[in-house]
Amino acid sequence: MNNYMKSFIKTLGLCLLACFLCCCKGNKTNHQENNSPLSVINSQLKYAQGFKVQNLDNGIRLIDIQDPQAEESTAWHFALVPKELKSFDVPQEYAVVRTPIDKAICMTMLQLADFIALEALDHVSGITSTKNLFNEDVLQRVKDNKIFTIGSEGDFDAEVIMAANPDVIFISPFKRGGYEAIKQTGITLVPHLGYKELHPLGQAEWLKFIGLFIGQDEQANTLFDGICERYDHIKEMASKAEHRPTVLSGEMHGGNWYAVGGKSFLAQIFADAGADYVLKDDPNSGGVNIEFEKLYAMAANADYWRILNSFPGEFSYDALKASEPRNELFKSFKEHKVVYCNMKRSPYYEKAPVEPDVLLSDLVFVFHPEVLPADYQPTYYILLP
Repeated sequence: MNNYMKSFIKTLGLCLLACFLCCCKGNKTNHQENNSPLSVINSQLKYAQGFKVQNLDNGIRLIDIQDPQAEESTAWHFALVPKELKSFDVPQEYAVVRTPIDKAICMTMLQLADFIALEALDHVSGITSTKNLFNEDVLQRVKDNKIFTIGSEGDFDAEVIMAANPDVIFISPFKRGGYEAIKQTGITLVPHLGYKELHPLGQAEWLKFIGLFIGQDEQANTLFDGICERYDHIKEMASKAEHRPTVLSGEMHGGNWYAVGGKSFLAQIFADAGADYVLKDDPNSGGVNIEFEKLYAMAANADYWRILNSFPGEFSYDALKASEPRNELFKSFKEHKVVYCNMKRSPYYEKAPVEPDVLLSDLVFVFHPEVLPADYQPTYYILLP
């Protein structure tokens, strides 16, 4: 064999070896396998706008999360990969979470509400506190050190978090945070943006989000379908009422009235209950500060006044007047038509997010008492006597 042929064969061999090594490296980096999925199925969400789901043929779910109130905001991406799948391929920007997860920490009551509704407390290993918590099962688990209390936002206890040993921590990234410290634990932080949804059913549909992580997506779908059916039924009944009362919401604090805008969760549920919110034409989806005089000009003759607070004791019209003497000027005060919920006496935080149908029923019972049976028992809102 001449020198030319030897050189050619050597060069060819090196090229083949280089190609082989590149292919091996690619497979290791991208978790590729021969039966990599060829198609993507988009899951149908009915109301939730804050997350989207793509189902791959091999059981992987690609989750995209983004603030439903801000199209240009930060987006988060997670690939939920079944534990039994040994090799896989996901887009580089997707953080891998092996599912079903064993344990999770909930940073808010809304997140905990999803686990309670799904009867999945075995998956909860940590919460921030037990303030305004009524669920006896959760309280007992905290007492038995099955669920750890990890501290409040901005003051989390990293050692307790590690003791809770969660696979993921569900967070609310737009609140006060303090997440930089817990990032050092290496635990995956997953945004749960249910509280940013503008439709009551959109918030409740985050049940499906949690269901995907814990392997209870079918149960979550069934539960949500029931919520929708009941909500739509009550909404339809309220729509037939002959009169649409007007309603204001909130209280005076620090010299201003803090109210939510007309594109909010609250405005939507008022509308579905057959009432008109006095700020329904306001373009804001979040809270707005309004001077008393301006609010009074809009709401002096409102038929009803909705108040949600944590009053320490028995809330009354006297207490409402004592907090702000001008409150007695409203028509709804004079006619004793304050729609009230005390969060110290009601499991509002831990149940209401997944019971919009019950919230709606309570409001309809106040606004249109002829629609529901006379013996209906409100769960959250009552007409303050």
